[in-house]
Amino acid sequence: MSTTPSPGPTAVPAPLSAEEPDAATLARTAEQTAGMLLAPAAPHRLTDVVPAPQQARPDPTADWALPAEAVIVSSADPAAFAVAEQLAQLLRPATGYPLPVTDATTPEPAGGIALVLDDTADLGAEGYRLDIATDGVRVTAATGAGLFYGVQTLRQLLPAAIESPSPVTERWALPGGTITDAPRFPYRGAMLDVARHFFAVEDVLRVVDHLARYKLNHLHLHLTDDQGWRIAVDSWPKLTTVGGTTEVGGGPGGHYTKADYQRIVSYAAARHITVVPEIDLPGHTNSALVAYPELAPDKTAPPPYTGTEVGFSYVDPADERTYDFVADVLGEVAALTPGPWLHIGGDEAFKVKGEVYTGFVERVQRIVADLGKTVVGWHQLAPAAHLDGRVLQWWGTNGEDPTTVDAVRRGARLIVSPGNHAYLDMKYAPDTPIGHDWAGLIDVRKAYDWDPGMHVAGVPAEAVLGVEAPLWTESVTSLADIELLLLPRLPAIAELGWSPRASHDWAGFRDRLASQGPRWTTAGITFHRAPEIPWPTAPTIPTQRTTPQTDTAKP
Repeated sequence: MSTTPSPGPTAVPAPLSAEEPDAATLARTAEQTAGMLLAPAAPHRLTDVVPAPQQARPDPTADWALPAEAVIVSSADPAAFAVAEQLAQLLRPATGYPLPVTDATTPEPAGGIALVLDDTADLGAEGYRLDIATDGVRVTAATGAGLFYGVQTLRQLLPAAIESPSPVTERWALPGGTITDAPRFPYRGAMLDVARHFFAVEDVLRVVDHLARYKLNHLHLHLTDDQGWRIAVDSWPKLTTVGGTTEVGGGPGGHYTKADYQRIVSYAAARHITVVPEIDLPGHTNSALVAYPELAPDKTAPPPYTGTEVGFSYVDPADERTYDFVADVLGEVAALTPGPWLHIGGDEAFKVKGEVYTGFVERVQRIVADLGKTVVGWHQLAPAAHLDGRVLQWWGTNGEDPTTVDAVRRGARLIVSPGNHAYLDMKYAPDTPIGHDWAGLIDVRKAYDWDPGMHVAGVPAEAVLGVEAPLWTESVTSLADIELLLLPRLPAIAELGWSPRASHDWAGFRDRLASQGPRWTTAGITFHRAPEIPWPTAPTIPTQRTTPQTDTAKP
């Protein structure tokens, strides 16, 4: 007898459920998959970022291209929505895409970009995770600052043409994978001296943009010096009407009204940058003495000063009127400044010595504390008595400083700005047309090859708050000059402040830095083509167009 089983009942195909795709959806999916397989790889690697990310896990199968119909969706939180709007503003000019921004309780990329604010994410106050997959891009962070830094990374992974101010034809592809990132130091900054030469608000805002691009989070403004007083003080109006009318070389100077200053502060805050105002005391005060001779030791107004020497001027530390002046000025500046810091200078007061100097500093420190702010000052403040939270900005050149080490033992923290590595007013080479060389020449490698956490002998890494790159402007007269000296060294300092020490690698950095050149060129940013960087020799300039692009290679 045959043992072959008899056939069972004939199977009847089940009807399509509402959740199953119809033929049109299947066709679109097939088209997108084919387009992804046939499309060229993203032009950048996941690790082609400055500063170097903490961790990157590339996935070559997960490249994604921004489609013309993409939507940017954020968490339903004002901080996340603000970053989403900023991202759209960054991407719209070059792409020509509308990129509408919306929010949702649970944002999903859905073929576009999602910015997810998740306070349970173990990413820290400024960290983020960037996930790039075939179905879209997701940036996750616990704070708005973290989302903002994730957006800066996303921006760098797009083709350099994304910096174009007008629409261009380009495939806006991102390399697939995941980046998990957070900063090494909480304080990462740059300083702009607006006292030696005055710079308009728009120039300062442009500098803010450069800091934001490389995840720097503090802008230190050197607002007062011998050559000019740049911030309006209602209780002492002649500081600007008299003291603000000069600058190095005899130019007209200028000053910021309170509204101007607040505009800078607000613009910076929107980019997660804290403004640190500096009122330099007791020296570097000739412009104040010209305006108010009663502050001078001899009660006589000195002539306006437009040279570049230092150390000759000071307010009278023995006159109570001086402390009224200090309290008034710092009080008004503090009221305009939401950040925690007030920088009181303190350097090169060569004619105020010993106990007179430390007594003055200690009194000014108490004024700052009474205003609810934290004292920052150049490391010459070190001998003065410690005040809780005090921060010293170290600008030495040899790494040996027992006086500063003693101040750290008493509780001070350091912002590290070594003159021979981080002072961006130093020349790159002997033939650099502007800048100084008193601390030596600083090419890009010298700006990069040092460790802020170990630079000052005897100061433990945990006492280092962060790093700052000062730009003094005795020889700097224009925005182009500022950019020439900032770039490409500013990204080097930014990487030291952000990236893990283990990722410090000159060979890798110079290659990643080289890819920034076409971006700066496209954006119309001046920079020094440092010979030690392998800049692309023949950058491709995408074709400009006047109508929005139709994306034909959808992911």
